Amino acid sequence: MPTVKLARKLDRAIRAGAPWIFRDALSASPRLADGEIVTVQTSAGQPVATGFWDARSPIAVRVIEPGPVDDPEALINARLREALARRLAALDLSRTNAFRWVHGEADRLPGLHLDLYGDVAVARFDGRGARAFYEGIEARLADTAKPLKVRGAIDREGGILFGRVPDAMTIRENGLLFEAAPGRASKGGLFLDQRENRECVERISNGRSVLNLFGYTGGFSLYAARGGAASTETVDVSRPALAAARRNFTLNNFRLERAAFHAADAFEFLEGAARRRKSWDLVVSDPPSFAPGKASLPAAHRAYFRLHRLALSVTAPGGILCAASCSSHFRKEDLLQSLAEAARASGRRFEVTEVRGAGCDHPVVAAFPEGDYLKSAIGRVH
Repeated sequence: MPTVKLARKLDRAIRAGAPWIFRDALSASPRLADGEIVTVQTSAGQPVATGFWDARSPIAVRVIEPGPVDDPEALINARLREALARRLAALDLSRTNAFRWVHGEADRLPGLHLDLYGDVAVARFDGRGARAFYEGIEARLADTAKPLKVRGAIDREGGILFGRVPDAMTIRENGLLFEAAPGRASKGGLFLDQRENRECVERISNGRSVLNLFGYTGGFSLYAARGGAASTETVDVSRPALAAARRNFTLNNFRLERAAFHAADAFEFLEGAARRRKSWDLVVSDPPSFAPGKASLPAAHRAYFRLHRLALSVTAPGGILCAASCSSHFRKEDLLQSLAEAARASGRRFEVTEVRGAGCDHPVVAAFPEGDYLKSAIGRVH
């Protein structure tokens, strides 16, 4: 097995569970194939971990075990089963059959993300190293998914892995029905990590007018409608997503006369609403990532500030704002600071009542804070 040596004293962090070794932390970068298993050594030559190689990524090694690995295939199979068992213990499958089966580093399967939409698995690989290391994983899914049945699997970027993947299907989330298209849509029709935050919105929606920004296929709006919202308005720039949102309302037998759907840029919609002095009792803001990398952070800070200022300006006095960020580079502290600064700029006061993260199927481990990407701040606006 090839070896790579650390140029920095990272052995303690690796033994504690840190899953990434960057290329600049190695004494040399050998010419190895993507996915090749390597032994990581300290500068003194002591073995500290086993991982797999990525020839191009800044993350040269993803650690699969802080120690030796005798049988990588058996290790992967065992961790697939363990990850699924944790989800099955936490979820009621009679009410929810779409969830994340494997959440990469947090489930000790670095670089692999597996979602289940009913009986269809959807895989995403972080980089060429992960894709090569997990090559052939589709042959294990049907067996490791037991007692569940998986009839097909798809690579988010590379097509069907095995079996039959329908163009469209209906899934359940907390008893609500959603259209899903795991073989076509980039997110399958639903952001699975927001499931528990959607539940939270349902609990606080009764009798309120609700604005759902970046609403995609209407997830937050559907929960609000079931929670007794007086009205819901869903805003998204994508007309096909809004058409799916409307169909989801019909699928759940919700009254469309209490639901509005706006194909518009969220910023432009908010500016127009502010000019008209239009307000809502509950505003949900769940934008795409404004900071895909550290280099984009300054622009992201400006975008979040603008968004939060506008969202606060259309939240009725005494109303509630739920503001989310899905960028790992934009920290929880950054989100709260942006909201505080935007409140001052708009002459409002934002009283934080709760800060939430992703659902239980998207766990966060202490040794990998980069995995704590989703933040949602909920508070009253005065």
